[in-house]
Amino acid sequence: MVHSVELVFDAETEATVRAIWDELRDAGIPSQAPASRPHATLTVAQHIDAEVEQILRPVAARLPLPCRLGATLIFGRSAGVLARLLLPSPDLLDVQAQVHRACVPLMTPAPMPHSEPGQWTPHVTLARRVAPTRLATALRIAGRPAEIAGTVIGLRRWNGDKRTEHPIG
Repeated sequence: MVHSVELVFDAETEATVRAIWDELRDAGIPSQAPASRPHATLTVAQHIDAEVEQILRPVAARLPLPCRLGATLIFGRSAGVLARLLLPSPDLLDVQAQVHRACVPLMTPAPMPHSEPGQWTPHVTLARRVAPTRLATALRIAGRPAEIAGTVIGLRRWNGDKRTEHPIG
C-alpha cells in the first residue's frame, strides 16, 4: 500500500461528496463509500515517515482555505477512476508544493511522479473501476451539483499499510 498526505474538507463539503458516493453505490457503481473519507491527495509514496506530521504543522496552520470542486474527470483506460476536479487555486497549488517539498526527505523510495508539483492533478475520487457500460450513469450522478463550493480545513497523513489516518496540525 501507499502513504500519502491529504487535504480534508469541512463537514458540508464532505457530506455532499458522501451523497454522491451513496448515489453511485445505489446505482451499482463501486464508489468510495463507506471505506474512505473525502480527500484530495497532495503527495504520495510507498512510505512517508510519521515525522512529517510535526514538519507540516506550519503548512496546516494556513488552513482553512476556500475550495471548489468542479468538472468530473475520468482517469484510466478501460475501467476508470471517476473523480471531481479540485480547482487549483494559487493558494492550493502553493500548499501542495510546500507539502511535497517537506515530505521528499521522509519518503521512500521516492515520491510518485504524478504528485510532483507541476504534475499534480488535484481531485477527489468518487469511484474506482467504473466499467465502460456504467460510465454514462456514473457521469450523470457525479456531475451533480455542477460545482461544489467548500472549504479545505486540514491535512492528514494516511498510512495505507495500516489504513489509519493521522491529523496534522
